[in-house]
Amino acid sequence: MKIFEFAFFGLASLLVLLGGLATVAARNPIRGAMGLLTSIVGIAGLYLMLSAEFLAAIQILVYAGAVVILFLFVIMLLGPSATSPRDARTAVPRYVGAGVLGASSIGALALVASASKPGVVAVPAAPESLGTIEALGHELFTKGIVPFELSGALLLVAVIGAVAVARGKQVDPTLLPAGEGAGAPEPGDQGAAQPGALAGHATLSAKEPNS
Repeated sequence: MKIFEFAFFGLASLLVLLGGLATVAARNPIRGAMGLLTSIVGIAGLYLMLSAEFLAAIQILVYAGAVVILFLFVIMLLGPSATSPRDARTAVPRYVGAGVLGASSIGALALVASASKPGVVAVPAAPESLGTIEALGHELFTKGIVPFELSGALLLVAVIGAVAVARGKQVDPTLLPAGEGAGAPEPGDQGAAQPGALAGHATLSAKEPNS
């Protein structure tokens, strides 16, 4: 049984690492999305090893079944050959940022290693209710009710902001002045009668009885 658990852990970890590398290094966006899907499946396997079956199912249903599909849908709309604007930054800030991130990671690992006590510490067995829907709901709506409500408010603000930004790029015809709505003729419309032409026609009509 230990061999099977070790093999499963190795497979899940390998999927996470290879998927992350494929997501970052792939030039084709579709392959990058497939790498993200592989990494998500590996994370779900790690959740299973932690006796968090509900989180593993949510990881597959929400992230693999909705988020990755949304990414693929957007990629198909834009086209797989669509490229982003070229970054004007040189290679020096990128290398400096990568170096700072690497040094911070090494420092964090060193602090964790120095703070840990020597020797092997036995990890207690997880309770039977760990990872179930009942336990997660109890923790979410008792101890984590405030972060849960704040996250809901944050998502609502994000949706309202996205709608406001999207509507800001469009012209609402109901907000235009009188005469500039949908019924008003366009400036370049050849078939629309011009005010000068109407005035001239009225003048000629007034002079016809006198001739």
